Amino acid sequence: MPISRGTRSHKAVGAALPLFLAAAALTACGGNADGGSSADGKVAGDISFQTWNLRANYKDYFNGLIARFEKEYPDTKVRWIDQPADHYADKLSADAAGGTLPDVVNVSPDLAYPLAKAGVLVNLDKEPASTKYKDEYTPEAWQANEMPGLNGGYAFPWYLNTGPLFYNRALFAQAGLDPDKPPRTYDELFADANTMARHSGGRVATLAATPAIEDFGRYGVRLMNADATEFTYNEPRGVELLTRYKQLYDNGALDAQALTNGPEESGQKFLEQKVAMNPGSAHDLSNFKENAPTLYKNLGIADAPNNTGHPNMYVMGLGINNGSRHKPAAIAFAYFVTDRQNQESVAHKVAIFPSTRGSLDEPYWTKDDGTDEGRVRVAAAKILKGAVNYTPVVMSDEMKTVLQNQVALALQGRKSPKQALDDAVARGDELLKQG
Repeated sequence: MPISRGTRSHKAVGAALPLFLAAAALTACGGNADGGSSADGKVAGDISFQTWNLRANYKDYFNGLIARFEKEYPDTKVRWIDQPADHYADKLSADAAGGTLPDVVNVSPDLAYPLAKAGVLVNLDKEPASTKYKDEYTPEAWQANEMPGLNGGYAFPWYLNTGPLFYNRALFAQAGLDPDKPPRTYDELFADANTMARHSGGRVATLAATPAIEDFGRYGVRLMNADATEFTYNEPRGVELLTRYKQLYDNGALDAQALTNGPEESGQKFLEQKVAMNPGSAHDLSNFKENAPTLYKNLGIADAPNNTGHPNMYVMGLGINNGSRHKPAAIAFAYFVTDRQNQESVAHKVAIFPSTRGSLDEPYWTKDDGTDEGRVRVAAAKILKGAVNYTPVVMSDEMKTVLQNQVALALQGRKSPKQALDDAVARGDELLKQG
C-alpha cells in the first residue's frame, strides 16, 4: 500500500488510497511445500518480495534496501515485484491458490487472515528463526498481526499510522465551549456536539460522518466473540452508541449529508467551517494554510475520543509464504526490511510511523520542530502509544458496507437502532459462514 497517505477515522482521508482492502476468500492453498534448499537454516537462495503499489514513488528506496540485504547475505538474491492497488486481495488469493505466492508479501491484517487460515503464511510465533525478533516490535503492533483462533502472529509488523482529529477552535469558542479542552470521551463529544448545534441553530455540525466499526470499538463495544466466529456489536452498548448518533442526527449535530459523505466531502465541509471536527493529516494542513487561512489560524489537534484508553491504529506487515523453498532467507529479509534502523529511516522520509520498540520515544516523534508536518507527527506519534487495530481482521468490505447501510436506516428512522444492528450482525454472520 502506498506509504505516503493521509490518516483516517473510519474512511481514508486525503489523496492516498485506503490502507487496507478486504481479502478475497481462498479456494485452495498453494506454495512450494517441499521445503527446498534452505531447509538447513542457511540464509541463501533466490526469493521474491511483493509490495502493494509502491514502485512508482519508492523505487530507489527499495532497490537500495535490497542491495544492502544482498551485500549482507551474498548467497541471496531478491526479486522485487510490485502489484497495483486495484484487486490486490484477488491477486493474493489467486497466487495462493495456484502455488505462486511470492516468498515475502506486503499484507495488512485483514489480507493476512485468509492466507493464514489456509495455512499459506508462516506462524512467526512458532518459527524459531522469527520468534527471536518478536520483542523488537511494540506489543500492540505484534498483536495486530495475531489471528483469532490461529494462535500466533502471521506478519512482521512494518509501518503504522493513525489520525489525530482536527477541530476548529473558533467554532468551539463561539459555542461557549473551551477550545483548550476538546472532547476526549464520547460523553464529552456528544455533549459538545449538541451544544454546538443548539448554539448555531443547526448550522454547524460537529461531525461529518456516520459511525463505522472502529467507532464502536472506541466506544467500548465488544465487536466479536472470542474466536471471531460471530459479530457482537449489537450488544446493548452498541445500540446505545447508535441511539446517541441518531440523536445527534436529529439535532443537527451530525452533518445532514453524513449518510453519503465520503472523505473528500467531509474534508470540504471542515474546510468551509460547516463542521467542527474531522480527521486529518499534515497534507491537509498545507491545504488549510493556502485555502482557509482563518481555519488554519484556529486549528486544534486532538486524539479522537474513545472510552477505552486505547486509540485506533492501522498497521502494515510482511508475511512469509509457508511454502517458500528458501524460508530462512525470506524470514531474514522480512526482518531486515522491518528492523528498527530501516523502519526509522523510511519514516523520516514519509508520514508513517515505525512499529519497532522504542522508536517513537526518539526526539523526531516527541519534539515539535515548528513545522506543520512536525506538529501533526508529534500528535499522531503520541496517539500511537497504546493504540490498537479495532477493525476485526475477518470483517470484509462487504460486511462493512452492510453495517454502514443499516446505520443509515437507523439514522433515517426507518429502523430502530437495535433492529438495524441486529440485522447487520445477522448478515455479517452469514457472510462469515460463507467464508
